[in-house]
Amino acid sequence: MKLWADFHTHTRYSHGRGTIRDNVEAAVRKGLKVVGISEHGPANIGMGPGLDDFKKMKEEIESLREEYNNITILLGCEANVISLDGKLDIPERVLDELDYVMVGLHPLVWTKTFKDGYHIFFENFIARCLQQFKPKIMEQNTRALINAIKNYRVHIITHPGLHLPIDTAALAEAAAGCRTAMEINAGHGYMTEEYVKIAKSYGVKFAIGSDAHSPEEVGELKRGIEIALKAGLSELDVINAGRNQEESLWRKTSGL
Repeated sequence: MKLWADFHTHTRYSHGRGTIRDNVEAAVRKGLKVVGISEHGPANIGMGPGLDDFKKMKEEIESLREEYNNITILLGCEANVISLDGKLDIPERVLDELDYVMVGLHPLVWTKTFKDGYHIFFENFIARCLQQFKPKIMEQNTRALINAIKNYRVHIITHPGLHLPIDTAALAEAAAGCRTAMEINAGHGYMTEEYVKIAKSYGVKFAIGSDAHSPEEVGELKRGIEIALKAGLSELDVINAGRNQEESLWRKTSGL
């Protein structure tokens, strides 16, 4: 399986160790055609960039695009779900300035309300210790993600089920209906082979991403490819594989 893009990379703007230029140069060395810069939203406790940083990133990327004509550089995000009704921590006025939007469900975020924090952080913590609560919490987490992809134009759900449990089948069905891809995260080895098989049965597409936190990790997608192949995926199932160029994903990119 040949991949031509890595949409999930982080830099010093959040909790990565390199610059945007470093990630671009790493992607070029790996032979990628597209690299995306996808920082967390500001709700990540202790690591989220400010909203003004997205403007700085956009300006930096526009400058780098003039310098690197052998690769397409995209500005995205890994927005956080901060409420059970699917609210994100990046306002739509900022999302509209991005090339693509990814969404993840993370436990250590500043939530919209104290009640949302209780559900997203505390109840998930309790469910780890008391298994009888897990079905309820799994449904709750899944509903929050489904609400997010219905409320916003989300291109990729990052590492579904990694930090907080979700109902893969329910999420995959909703994602397929919203034309939202589910990520196979090469950095964490998630989704698992079993989860991918379940999700594929609902017709959802997938994206394989590195979740790079250093330039050296950009384009390191082998682990994700292995999971995809073991689960029976072909290049047609993966939006950044083969000849796939999902038109709905590249809203503002003329290079593809």
